[in-house]
Amino acid sequence: MNLFTKAVVYSRMIKLAHTIFALPFALAAVVLAYRETTITPAMLFWIIVAMVGARSAAMGFNRIADASLDAENPRTVIREIPRGVISVREAALFVIISSLVFIFAAAMLSRLCLLLSFPVLLVLFAYSYAKRFTWLAHMILGFAIGLAPMGVWVAVTGTLAWKIGLLSLALLTYIAGFDILYACQDFEFDKQAGLYSMPARFGVKRAMRISTLLHFTSVICLAGLYLSFALSPVYLVFVAVIAGLFVLEHALVKPGDLTRIDMAFFHVNSMIAVLVFIAVLSGTLLRGII
Repeated sequence: MNLFTKAVVYSRMIKLAHTIFALPFALAAVVLAYRETTITPAMLFWIIVAMVGARSAAMGFNRIADASLDAENPRTVIREIPRGVISVREAALFVIISSLVFIFAAAMLSRLCLLLSFPVLLVLFAYSYAKRFTWLAHMILGFAIGLAPMGVWVAVTGTLAWKIGLLSLALLTYIAGFDILYACQDFEFDKQAGLYSMPARFGVKRAMRISTLLHFTSVICLAGLYLSFALSPVYLVFVAVIAGLFVLEHALVKPGDLTRIDMAFFHVNSMIAVLVFIAVLSGTLLRGII
């Protein structure tokens, strides 16, 4: 297997394309933090490297932790480790390298970021085992990824402000909400394997209601940014569009029909994440103009 093919295989293992879900929120935090202090191109570069490194390490670790479960689940048996395309040893090496990249990027940002990088990695890794013990696993995933905007704020300003917490909470509920929807596909398997997903614990219909509530919370948090950061009213137009996309996402996925879950998961969620960044950027640039 040549180097390019290997890189493609690893990117598929960690679903690199899914970085689009959290990265726009992190970049939105960069835009908001820029109003507090100067951000250099080097800082932006290391923030992006840290994001990619942390997510790659977390996903790689998750694939190792779930390898035996993935091999038994008809939906996930085609993943790289169960198929033998990537060995557990290779995946472990990938996790170590990705973790070191994250730690190094954090160190390049500040000493505080370096110190915080270790507990952040622990939180990211902990999620992989959460579903074995609690149906709150989706919330733990949301919390782990939701740290990104706060991490960016700390990296740029050296402090932590409550108002950036709204963006982190929006990301937490956004991630947890669609993770619940995605987990509905494994409802039967999770019950048989004794895993604690919300669909397995409460049933698909109730789990979807919880997902709806979480996404409603996401919209409220995003709307709250308008006041806390004094953004342009144009920002609220984008928030209204995002709310409409959440409605569309939940219209696509029904308790008795999960055939369009990939469309909701990949396409609609990607648009929501990108629009969050565009909304914050527009709301900041047009502040005081429109």
